[in-house]
Amino acid sequence: MMIEKPALLGKTLTELQAIVQELHMPTFTAKQIANWLYVKRVASIDDMSNISAKNRGLLSEKYTIGLQTPGQTVTSEDGTKKYLFSTPKGAIETVLIPEEDRATLCVSCQVGCKMNCVFCMTGKQGWSGNLTATDIMNQICAIPESDTLTNIVFMGMGEPFDNTLELLKTLDILTADWGFGWSPRRITVSSVGLIPGMKQFLERSEAHLAISLHNPFSEERLALMPTEKAFPIEKVVAELKKHDFSHQRRVSFEYIMFEGVNDSPRHARELVRLLNGLPCRVNLIKFHAIPNVSLHSPSAEKMVWFRDYLTENHVICTIRRSRGEDILAACGLLSSNTLAPNAE
Repeated sequence: MMIEKPALLGKTLTELQAIVQELHMPTFTAKQIANWLYVKRVASIDDMSNISAKNRGLLSEKYTIGLQTPGQTVTSEDGTKKYLFSTPKGAIETVLIPEEDRATLCVSCQVGCKMNCVFCMTGKQGWSGNLTATDIMNQICAIPESDTLTNIVFMGMGEPFDNTLELLKTLDILTADWGFGWSPRRITVSSVGLIPGMKQFLERSEAHLAISLHNPFSEERLALMPTEKAFPIEKVVAELKKHDFSHQRRVSFEYIMFEGVNDSPRHARELVRLLNGLPCRVNLIKFHAIPNVSLHSPSAEKMVWFRDYLTENHVICTIRRSRGEDILAACGLLSSNTLAPNAE
């Protein structure tokens, strides 16, 4: 049985330095490899032309680039694209959301998810494993539109702070001058509020943060999101209030609206109380129906009322436009088990 070589894609500069030391190459070779991986985006070690043939041979004996193209692609009527990737832990989905002036990629960080939120298809499939930084970076580098991306959101399959170390490695690659060199303001990480991982992220990254809130009352949130038992939303918000979000870094709260569940004036008032003193925004999201879940989205008029109430009470609030629902790419619909009909 042939043993697969480890990938260079997804390695940080520190890890590349360890590799070149192990192979007895000059120290500066690590930065050359990083440049080929993350700036020039080569698909083969043989293309690293400023590295000697001997050293390319040594690298090729032990390593591969690790770039894997998506197995399937499906395109929505609104232009959203969904890609299916294979990983050692199972299949994952990645969503490209193109707009006139930007192209946002929604990446996955786990195969499935442990959080088991009632309203989410990913949680229904269970959890099969964490993605490595290689698996995460591959989603970004292997799609045809890779060079045109303007933003990345960790809002795909999985909980980023249940895979914090690989997340932080990926963020390092995306923002370091030896990597993609992106501003962290082009990146948003979404979480249900796992406080230990969130604290590491806030200390080590300047990327934006989005918290899945969905209900300001603890018992009601627990009925939707089991994680509320371990990490109550009051404690999550209290932790956030210790950090400075007064500058360019942004914290936002995702709020999927469910008819008769979290869309009342009582919920709107409690949201205002909960978020008081924290510079933030709330994104209202239409619920997308999933099988065997008896939840429904409220009317558009109710969502507008809710938005206007928050805005009038000094909480910045927007209604997020739904994208890719027809290909099961919208919020809460990602699942390895159902790419979509008419996939390529």
